[in-house]
Amino acid sequence: MLTVYLLADASTGVMNFLPLIAIVVVMYFFMIRPQVKKQKEEAKFRSEIKKGDKVITLGGIHAKVLETNDNTLLVQAEGGTSKFKINKTSIAKI
Repeated sequence: MLTVYLLADASTGVMNFLPLIAIVVVMYFFMIRPQVKKQKEEAKFRSEIKKGDKVITLGGIHAKVLETNDNTLLVQAEGGTSKFKINKTSIAKI
């Protein structure tokens, strides 16, 4: 008789944590996993920038890539002679 009560208590203990476990799983699949995937895509996008590409910086500057390095780009603003050396992380899109 005592073993039946112990088994019943153990199963209700697990059942109490089941909603918490479900919330963590849902958060992972709807929040964490897509964010990690997006970061990987952005890193791949920034590593594929090459000379001659037209880019837009996070500050809104439209520019043409003149030179690429490991972490930086030399860009020329459109319509002018201004050249900027910027980090690759400051590129919004091509």
